[in-house]
Amino acid sequence: MSDVESDVAEPGDPPLVALTRVRLDLAYDGTGFSGWASQPTRRTVQGELEAALATVLRLPSVALTVAGRTDAGVHASGQVAHLDVPDPVWARTGDTLVRRLAGVLPPDIRVNSVRRVPVAFDARFGALSRRYEYRITDAPAGVDPLSRAFVLGWPRRLDEAAMAAAAGQLTGLHDFAGFCKRRDGATTIRTLQTFTVTRDYDRLTCAVVADAFCHSMVRSLVGALLAVGEGRRPADWPASLLTLGRRADDVGVAPAHGLTLVEVRYPPDDELAARVETTRARRD
Repeated sequence: MSDVESDVAEPGDPPLVALTRVRLDLAYDGTGFSGWASQPTRRTVQGELEAALATVLRLPSVALTVAGRTDAGVHASGQVAHLDVPDPVWARTGDTLVRRLAGVLPPDIRVNSVRRVPVAFDARFGALSRRYEYRITDAPAGVDPLSRAFVLGWPRRLDEAAMAAAAGQLTGLHDFAGFCKRRDGATTIRTLQTFTVTRDYDRLTCAVVADAFCHSMVRSLVGALLAVGEGRRPADWPASLLTLGRRADDVGVAPAHGLTLVEVRYPPDDELAARVETTRARRD
């Protein structure tokens, strides 16, 4: 039996097409993209990937659902997306899809794996958590040339202990309106599962895990931590903004290129449908 079928056909309609749901695990260098989401006159990850898939699968078009719609300049090493493919097309191309995509995709996008998943799998609404890492160096010499596209150079020494203390006060269920660019009809209430700051010599990594993020949230959180790390704000200042109820004017947004989506986690297959239902209800 097929994973997905179209609605019941009426007399005179074309025959039903059975579909296979396919998960893609991918990575990209966000430097040359205007974010994930397709835009008519701009180069985007979604636009490039959907065009490549349509070419390889020999379909007029394809539609991807993604775990996290990254902003312009943001990178991903653990992005996840899904699409539905007609059964005969999947049977013909599934085993060779990764290799064939490598031949047509631009060098700043790679699909690392593809696999058939249950119809209940939803890359966006089925996710349990998303993990981002923001990388900073305060080395006196500046950013290493080979990592300058992925690491933010900071000209002054940062106090990672103060930053870590501030990050720890932000975990839990909160209204993060102070750190988000509000969108009509979208909630700013999120559960920050973990937020850590670690140092390895001159490299700092701000790692944040949440059920979901609102627009500009991670970069704003890091911007607040940078103010703490420089000593311009006390460690309890970022948490004080959780009661603001609106965007905080004095929170800087860290540059996009230091941010990478590194992991998206999902429940076991038998819990996928329940997770999607719960997430959709909460978003509504």
